[in-house]
Amino acid sequence: MSQHATLSPSPGHAVLATHDLRKVFRTESVETIALAGINLSIDPGEYVAVTGPSGCGKTTLMSILGLLDDPSSGTYLLSGTSVAGLSESARAKLRNQHIGFVFQSFNLIDDLSVLANVELPLLYRGGVRPAERRERAEAMLDAVGISHRRQHYPSQLSGGQQQRVAIARALATEPAILLADEPTGNLDSKAGEAVMQLLEDLNIRLGSTILMVTHDLHYANRAKRIVRLADGQVVDEHFAADGHVLELKETELSKGFEVQWNDNVR
Repeated sequence: MSQHATLSPSPGHAVLATHDLRKVFRTESVETIALAGINLSIDPGEYVAVTGPSGCGKTTLMSILGLLDDPSSGTYLLSGTSVAGLSESARAKLRNQHIGFVFQSFNLIDDLSVLANVELPLLYRGGVRPAERRERAEAMLDAVGISHRRQHYPSQLSGGQQQRVAIARALATEPAILLADEPTGNLDSKAGEAVMQLLEDLNIRLGSTILMVTHDLHYANRAKRIVRLADGQVVDEHFAADGHVLELKETELSKGFEVQWNDNVR
């Protein structure tokens, strides 16, 4: 088991990078612009939150970055590899090797144990011996603090515990990046805080590269960089520096965001 739960991209490459990424949905009478030229780059070890109001393009962007959808135009490089023109099987292989997914709905398989759920992506990958699959899965369960539940089933766990298992499963393949789509969306505030603390710890302890999409500014502030979307565009981007946490206060969409500094140390 390697020390860091990440795969290093090729030297000189960001984990992911987009240039002028656009997505247009068309029907016979309507054209909807979901993404209007997104430029985004995430380096190894970064923890980035993408936030914005409903309809701003967050979900569309996450689907494209996760290789679940294609852009209408623009460039997307994943670990230095252009995804343009790849066959579905090549995309699936790239997705399995380089991306870990965490969804708000957990997506655990009910009739598999916690341990078996975490082993599953390694089974899909192929070429990993059963003993190694088990070792990696147990190491990830230990990393997220849920190893004592390894033989339980999802229905026997709380929502917060299920999300921990989902995060362990996402990390089992040692992905280049963890894509977390509203990871606290189905959790109460206490469980949500615990999951956010876990993501922060994984970023610090394991060097995990994390891109989180959230509408909750409180949770977005836990990331090291905050990217704000509106109308399919990046309209604001800020880093947390010197222990200061950025607070983004939503105003009228036409006015964008007012940025305030908070002297609370993280």
